Amino acid sequence: MTKPVPPSWERLDADALLVAQAITEALTTPVRELGARAARELLASTPSDRPLTPLDRVEAVTVPTRSGPLRARLYHPPGSRTKDLRPALLYLHGGGFVLGTLDGVDEVCRALAARSGWAVLSLEYRLAPEHPYPAALEDALDALAWLRESALDSGIDPDMIAVGGDSAGGNLAAAVCLHLRDHGRPLPVSQVLVYPAVDDRFATPSWTRFADAPLLTAADARWLWEQYIGAHKGGVDQYAAPMKAASLRGLPPALVLTAEVDPLRDDAEAYAERLRHDGVPTASIRHSGVFHGFFTEVGVFARTDAAIDDVVRHLRGIAAGRATSTS
Repeated sequence: MTKPVPPSWERLDADALLVAQAITEALTTPVRELGARAARELLASTPSDRPLTPLDRVEAVTVPTRSGPLRARLYHPPGSRTKDLRPALLYLHGGGFVLGTLDGVDEVCRALAARSGWAVLSLEYRLAPEHPYPAALEDALDALAWLRESALDSGIDPDMIAVGGDSAGGNLAAAVCLHLRDHGRPLPVSQVLVYPAVDDRFATPSWTRFADAPLLTAADARWLWEQYIGAHKGGVDQYAAPMKAASLRGLPPALVLTAEVDPLRDDAEAYAERLRHDGVPTASIRHSGVFHGFFTEVGVFARTDAAIDDVVRHLRGIAAGRATSTS
């Protein structure tokens, strides 16, 4: 007997529905039942020999952190061999703090670098449950500090570095900005938050309305969060769940992207509204007909290209604004 399609799936566009059906066929056991190791093996991505966006230079780099060296990739935009310094985006992949790899975001990082003119540093931060909170946040903070310190060696402007990421990576990007603000450290020039996980209450309507969404169900999202928090259950601070921050004033300009059929949607959009309320220049864009995870699937979802263009326009606007202010 064919399993009935959840009502929320009726909101998916044609290509998103096909992807959702393919995921359901491939992922017959929920991630929370598979466990971290098996889920990583099943969902691991492999890089293409012929990427959709070829770049002249993609460097494998090692980032020194307090926990030891971490792998990363530095994507240089076209024309970056000139003497002009380029802005850079530290990109933090998604995967619920438990999954995710450099390969999984390779295509989107290539596209962002090629279209925006910004260099992109993609970090392989430590994953839970082996490395629970605050391990990933510490890695992100250390990577940003290293990128700023070594920027000139890579042709990057140390005063033009943004931070961004999708899902868990969006959480980490938001938390980095909060942590730096609270500790009086230089802030990124912008934060790009793609369907970020920002709240630990799981209480907004989308958690119920899209509980059976493709790829990320509400039950799996809760399980992933528990792996990340580990022993901190009951004592979560604003750097784990940014919505807990008493104020968002003084944070860098933000772009928040959401997917229509996503348990995290309402939390992310509420965070965008709080940013605006607290005086942070913020653009929020909801992409209809798609579900959580669409942003990194270049060439799979029709809406992915439009979402990447949203980020590109935002980054170009940040760079143009900085150029105007310093001219």
